[in-house]
Amino acid sequence: MTYPETIEYLYAAAPMFQSVGSGAYKEGLENTYALNELLGKPYEAFRTVHVGGTNGKGSVSQMLYAVLREAGYKVGLYTSPHLKDFRERMQVDGRMIPEAEVVGFIERMRPHIEELRPSFFEITTVMAFDWFRREGVDIAVIEVGMGGRLDCTNVITPLLSVITNISFDHMQFLGDTLPKIAAEKAGIIKPGIPVVIGEYRLETAPTFIAKAHETDSPIVFADQRYRCVGHEGRMFEVESLLDGYRFTLQLGMEGDYQQRNLCTTLTTLDILAERLPKPLTTMEVRRGLAAAKVPGRWQNIATAEDPCPILCDTGHNEAGLTFVTEQLEHQTYKKLYFVLGVVADKDLEHILPLLPREAYYLFTQASLPRALKAEELARRAREAGLQGDVVPTIPEALGKARGMAGPGDLVFVGGSTFTVAEVL
Repeated sequence: MTYPETIEYLYAAAPMFQSVGSGAYKEGLENTYALNELLGKPYEAFRTVHVGGTNGKGSVSQMLYAVLREAGYKVGLYTSPHLKDFRERMQVDGRMIPEAEVVGFIERMRPHIEELRPSFFEITTVMAFDWFRREGVDIAVIEVGMGGRLDCTNVITPLLSVITNISFDHMQFLGDTLPKIAAEKAGIIKPGIPVVIGEYRLETAPTFIAKAHETDSPIVFADQRYRCVGHEGRMFEVESLLDGYRFTLQLGMEGDYQQRNLCTTLTTLDILAERLPKPLTTMEVRRGLAAAKVPGRWQNIATAEDPCPILCDTGHNEAGLTFVTEQLEHQTYKKLYFVLGVVADKDLEHILPLLPREAYYLFTQASLPRALKAEELARRAREAGLQGDVVPTIPEALGKARGMAGPGDLVFVGGSTFTVAEVL
């Protein structure tokens, strides 16, 4: 098969959760174990760091990946979903998986795929593990897809587990309370393996502490070790809560919400350094954090022809959109034009009240079956006090926003990963 034929086969054989939602979800690890057994358990050939949580796990994964690369390790990165190119999901030292590797893997595994009928995410996870072994990586940063306990990345035994935070998302699978969601996320905590929790919350901390006690795993809450005391743009001032020492770091990404992710990453690096073959230097950490970037996170996509900034962010659940709204409050503009598209299974009752009332909305939808119809989104939004127009497609909505905005205004695109993916 050619690469386009291979991707078409992959999407047809195993529909993506990001496209069709719950119909693509398969609970349990049986298929993942079976596929890995057929390949000789490739994930045992390299060290790993496992990163879960509701929000921030992509940013933390990218920061860890960048720092480990600066330290001279050959590093793999597995994340999801992709924005523009399927191959974004798996990288080694800044290179996406080659098209030939994707084709070769599917051709080798096609009989087993057709026998076992694994999910899209199960196939891609095992593909990543296999490629990382073939590349001879020293260590791989593995981002959890959804939840943790039953996520197919959970076959690994990492050097360290990380859980960034807990918020409401995917409640039909993970539970309808924060402690229930936390229990699913805590499923990545392994016996004797240290775990870093990004935030101490009264509702969820007891769940993590109990799980860590059960597995005899050292547990550290990042916000009890570091805090950000200020930032401007990409410069962040951090205080160590252990000794009061303050220092400034530059990140390769912007956004107020990166303060939490930075503290989680620094805590992770402190503990990870003790488990690596050679220690991390301060300069390696600084250079890595300055190089870390996450496409679609508070990204300005305006061109020279645009009269104002056009920002996009993939925040899509209650916590993510809270961060987005807080960030928008710190921007200066005359008028805000908000291109909004969401997926059908999002909890609009909790999400819509978070969004700025003064904005003018372009209600739209991504070109995938899982997208909520623009007309239905507009109806629900108007009930929540948001005003604007219905625009059938995201390119049309962005075009209309560009035409309406003038100097001093701001255009924002968000509501789901897929809305941002289409504008990128």
